[in-house]
Amino acid sequence: MAEVEETLQRIEAHGSVAGTIVANADGIPIRSTFDSSKAGKYADVLRHLTAMARSTVRDVDPQDDLIVLRISTKNQEIMVAPENSYLLILVQRFERYARA
Repeated sequence: MAEVEETLQRIEAHGSVAGTIVANADGIPIRSTFDSSKAGKYADVLRHLTAMARSTVRDVDPQDDLIVLRISTKNQEIMVAPENSYLLILVQRFERYARA
C-alpha cells in the first residue's frame, strides 16, 4: 500500500496534474485530491463511461479488455484506469493551462 501511495504522490507532484481520484467499484471516492463533491461527480460519471467503454471493447473482441480510457477536452485530459474493483482517475491540465 505504501508503494501505491508513493506512486500517487509522485504523479500528483507533476505541475500539470489537477488532481487524482481512487474510487471503488460503486463509484465512491476513497482517496482524492479534489473536494468530496467534485470527486464524487467525476467518479460517478466516469464509472458509467468506463463500463460502457469496456463493454464496447469486449463486443468488438471478447478476448480484449480496456486498460485506460483517455478523454481530451479543450482544457484538460482525463485518464481512467480500471483495475480490479477500483478506478484510478487522473485529471491533467494541458501544459498551456498548467501554470495559469
